[in-house]
Amino acid sequence: MTAKTNLSGPAQFISRELSWLEFNQRVLDEALDTKTPLLERVKFFCIVSSNLDEFFEVRVAGLKQQIESTVVERNPGGLTATETLRAINHRARKMIADQYACWRNELVPALAKNGIRFLDINALSEEDAAFVENFYRSQVRPVLTPLGLDPAHPFPQLLNRSLNIIVQLEMESEGAKSQRLAVVQVPRVLPRLIKLTDPAGSGQHYLFLGQIIGRYLADLFPGTQIVGYWHFRVTRNSELYIDEEEAANLLKAVENELHNRRRGAAVRLEIDHGCPKEIADTLLGFLKLDENDLFRIHGPVNATRLFEISAGDHSPELRDPPFVAPTAALLRDEPDIFAAIRQRDILLHHPYESFDSVVEFLKQAAVDPNVLAIKQTLYRTGGDLQIVGALMDAVRNGKQVTAVVELKARFDEANNILWSQRLEEAGVHVVYGLVGYKVHAKMCLVVRKDSDGIRRYLHLASGNYNPKTARLYTDIGLLTAQPDFGEDATNLFNLLTGICQFQGTRKLLVAPFELHQRILGLIGREADNAKKGLPSRIIAKMNALVEPTIIEALYRASQAGAQIELIVRGMCCLRPQVKGLSENITVRSIVDRFLEHSRVFYFENACQPEVFVGSADWMPRNLFGRFEVVFPIEDGNLRERIRRELLDIVLHDNVKARFLQADGTYIRPALKRGAPAHRSQSEFISLALADDIDATAPSRPKSGGIRVKLSPRPVRK
Repeated sequence: MTAKTNLSGPAQFISRELSWLEFNQRVLDEALDTKTPLLERVKFFCIVSSNLDEFFEVRVAGLKQQIESTVVERNPGGLTATETLRAINHRARKMIADQYACWRNELVPALAKNGIRFLDINALSEEDAAFVENFYRSQVRPVLTPLGLDPAHPFPQLLNRSLNIIVQLEMESEGAKSQRLAVVQVPRVLPRLIKLTDPAGSGQHYLFLGQIIGRYLADLFPGTQIVGYWHFRVTRNSELYIDEEEAANLLKAVENELHNRRRGAAVRLEIDHGCPKEIADTLLGFLKLDENDLFRIHGPVNATRLFEISAGDHSPELRDPPFVAPTAALLRDEPDIFAAIRQRDILLHHPYESFDSVVEFLKQAAVDPNVLAIKQTLYRTGGDLQIVGALMDAVRNGKQVTAVVELKARFDEANNILWSQRLEEAGVHVVYGLVGYKVHAKMCLVVRKDSDGIRRYLHLASGNYNPKTARLYTDIGLLTAQPDFGEDATNLFNLLTGICQFQGTRKLLVAPFELHQRILGLIGREADNAKKGLPSRIIAKMNALVEPTIIEALYRASQAGAQIELIVRGMCCLRPQVKGLSENITVRSIVDRFLEHSRVFYFENACQPEVFVGSADWMPRNLFGRFEVVFPIEDGNLRERIRRELLDIVLHDNVKARFLQADGTYIRPALKRGAPAHRSQSEFISLALADDIDATAPSRPKSGGIRVKLSPRPVRK
């Protein structure tokens, strides 16, 4: 391929939607993997459905809007919206068929062997039948509302992703029989799985709530005969549409739009596989959908609610071994977190090191009489009382407290509205960031009066201030008191809360202002070094790689001879291993026990490595539509730790890693006979536990890192 090759041609890009579906296939692969503990397989099965829900609510809904508009254009992969939707439909149907075959043929039998059974409501014991009867009469029937479908009763406005039952009735009037349809909404306030008593006392027996309602439908429609009933579920467009320039009160605007979201245009109909075609067609007509939008489900409709079978502490043998993250070594024996930060920068690797250190940073700041102010961004807190409670306590203790809350964090909007109101009531100064941009950066700035003057302490991270997800997501955080970092953070918070223009930064890389160009410059430098014969290497770990100009820059760097190793959990639109274009690029994805969420970027820079961590993926929305912060790791020991104790271990993974092929598919290479197995997340856990046991060893590195001897990096042919 010559230098004149069009690097932005459609053949050089994988469709982002199809790439996302391949990511969800990797999640499904975990459910199919018999080496994965059984309840973890169920978890992955549920995540597949949850992911597909969001995919249809956002991506498919957006494509449908494009088709309805007058704009006709092709995506970077060369497909129109109609062509993309057709390809999605084909791929998603196969995935859903495989998913539910896994449920019926593998998961349900395996669960039954382990005492977790889904009972047939028509084959209950006398005791169970009595329990179900009482449960229905006392808790279910009072909240049910039967809805007839006829000229006097129009089709109801069903909530997004709610489970419903379409009922076919036969009734007789004046000697003539006629068939009618009705809808019964399955109440969201009730659990979807109803637990029954196991006579042996050692298992878990369940009935689906929809089965119970179906059993007693005649009670809801007296004087009729029930011909049949089938579960169905509607997925709706869930994007928010808010003109921030026109919205005088953004909080109220988001609340109103959330209400509208529950009634957005339908984009998908899921229905029991046995539902007659004429009834399915009737529902499609009511919802203004066509046959391509219909998905017949051979299993439980709304599989996400199956998470409930993992509730409680039963069946530990069917789960991943428990893991309690230790405190980071440098903070273990230091009660004063500010004293520890003054000594050196502290790197935190979650969930292998406890997120409690970040919570403690906030708690100490809230009660410390020398702390003057706290400023923090909040994207997805999960409503954690430790985080928001510390901010409230700080106000009560006389601190100046500012919270920049992102109201439009997708699917967390309602939660963020609730907590922003409570923060305001407690006296926290709450602002909503920049008009037109989501605030996705992770920053917490503490201003403290130390004995030698005012000092700014800063926490920066790739993940959210959410202690719950911090136990499930892999992320990197940095605690620092470097003056340049503090000055940058101060100016950025002023930008978010005041009226000013971006004035540049000393250390931090910030979107939407300069991050994109800085990344292109860093990639371009590696390309230039490769042309000069200097050491040139890029290792980039992120959630998604979509932005076309960055992909083109990576192609140019590959053509120049730079070695590029990409670790991309989800969507990747770059085609690797194409001769003359990207043969020096490998792309791997890891789906495992924890959600890979950290964004880490390593540039060799002719043996003077630069490492960056931050909140931004290489996607247009992160680079141009969000306020993001990426920060350099300036401590040489910490840079070395990230390369050797994070990136190298991930690059050695030969158990959970799948490699992207040029055609957009992923493969898991077979483990060579005699070759040691490397599962990166398991190795991180082992290292964290070993580090915890050996915390008092006198030879501990001053950087707080742990040293791992790795076998030579394998050469991929």
